[in-house]
Amino acid sequence: MSAQCLHVSTPAALARVAVVLVRPSHPGNVGACARAMRVMGLRELSIVAPRHAGVNAHADAVAFASHALDVLEAARSFDSLESAVADATLVIGVSAEPREFAPEPREPEIAAREALDELEANEQHRVAFVFGTERTGLSVAESQRCQSLCAIPGEPGYHSLNLSQAVQLIAYVLRREALSRVARPTRAPPSSHAAQASVEALFEHLERALVAIGCLDPSHPKKLMPRLRRLFGRARLEPEEVELLRGVCTEAERTAARARQGAR
Repeated sequence: MSAQCLHVSTPAALARVAVVLVRPSHPGNVGACARAMRVMGLRELSIVAPRHAGVNAHADAVAFASHALDVLEAARSFDSLESAVADATLVIGVSAEPREFAPEPREPEIAAREALDELEANEQHRVAFVFGTERTGLSVAESQRCQSLCAIPGEPGYHSLNLSQAVQLIAYVLRREALSRVARPTRAPPSSHAAQASVEALFEHLERALVAIGCLDPSHPKKLMPRLRRLFGRARLEPEEVELLRGVCTEAERTAARARQGAR
């Protein structure tokens, strides 16, 4: 078999996968990530608060992108991680280290299977793989906004990869998993998961309701909200469930307001 036979078209499901770079420092790394994505058939690149404004037009980014300028030029810029993943139904963070109250990190192969399961479950589902800044990776707060966490196993004491290397490895494993499913019919029943924007709105509403009923002291919040984030992240809420929980929050706020009025 010739080497050329190994190169095949990208499965359509991967068009609904976004690579999100959070606060990248070096334009060259952004360009190299675009190249790593393009080789594996991923096209959607999102950049959150880069050190250099207009980083996708920076000379170093263009040089390192090589022939992946289409990915680089089409990259979208965002001010926050929340806005970058607002339309994703599954957010997978890539981190070399565990983070407090974040999901337990799993190997890339498991993350790839989870991502493809999500994409196959519903044609409207979208997956975002989130990569942190080169020096420190994802922060604790950023990791807590991911439903799943992925770590690339390496040597103890020295397992940090260059940003584009990490993107390349994840993209490769994801492509391999997608290709392995092309000839296999989807057996999972259709399901629908809530987009990240509506889940974030639920967390904001839930926090207000907990404050209203006296369950959460905003001056001493402790770890209640991060624990609830982890709980609901495991539950993978559906849109109807988000609306149900928001209805509960609304009623809690109304009950608290009536109690305050009765006490006057």
